[in-house]
Amino acid sequence: MYVCNCFGITEDQVKKHAEAGACTPRQIASASKAGTDCGSCVRRIQSLLGRGACPRRELVDQGEPTMALVPEAELPKIPGIPEREELPEAA
Repeated sequence: MYVCNCFGITEDQVKKHAEAGACTPRQIASASKAGTDCGSCVRRIQSLLGRGACPRRELVDQGEPTMALVPEAELPKIPGIPEREELPEAA
């Protein structure tokens, strides 16, 4: 069944995006464009996501952090971006 008629997004597609980690209508929109045109499907997307459909929400409910900071030494080096020690000091 279609959830978003504007972009032809089905319930199954929304559920697959949710299983892949999209926990909010905004994240579903980023993954599929559903909800970004007329907006009439946003409430249906919210109901499909439901309460507790997001693994990160379960962590919050348990008092656990939802994100972990990566030590700077483990961050990937990006070509063209200077290393921290190469950046000029702020005035």
